[in-house]
Amino acid sequence: MRLIGEMHLDFTAYYEGEELIGFTIVYPRPSFNWYWYFAVKEELRGNGLGQQILNQLIDKYKGQPCVLDMESPRQECANKEQRLRRHAFYLRNGFRDTHVYRCWDDLEMTIMMMGPGTFTLQDWDEIVGELRKYWTWDKNKE
Repeated sequence: MRLIGEMHLDFTAYYEGEELIGFTIVYPRPSFNWYWYFAVKEELRGNGLGQQILNQLIDKYKGQPCVLDMESPRQECANKEQRLRRHAFYLRNGFRDTHVYRCWDDLEMTIMMMGPGTFTLQDWDEIVGELRKYWTWDKNKE
């Protein structure tokens, strides 16, 4: 949460009544908006809430290119079925594969995009460079 005060991030929490059902973090950039984080409480998934949240995001950033990364469905892993469902969800909602893949340790990420333009490894490196000004991840501290 510290990043929200230090970076220009669009953090939105979503509620159903008084219950928090999910949240999103979008990093608005001049050339595209990066959907950095999109979460729905695990026990509430599969009930259309993620679709409602994504519809709101798409409407909010209408006409602007949007990019996201997700755990790659091409990587063999224990949650492959979940990754395939998530990938299909984004495809159904207008995202397309950029055929750009990045790895964090042993986790491969698939980059997807909605709207005009392209997304390259250089774009990814720029985002990571910007984030590292404010945030570092040290897996040894977890």
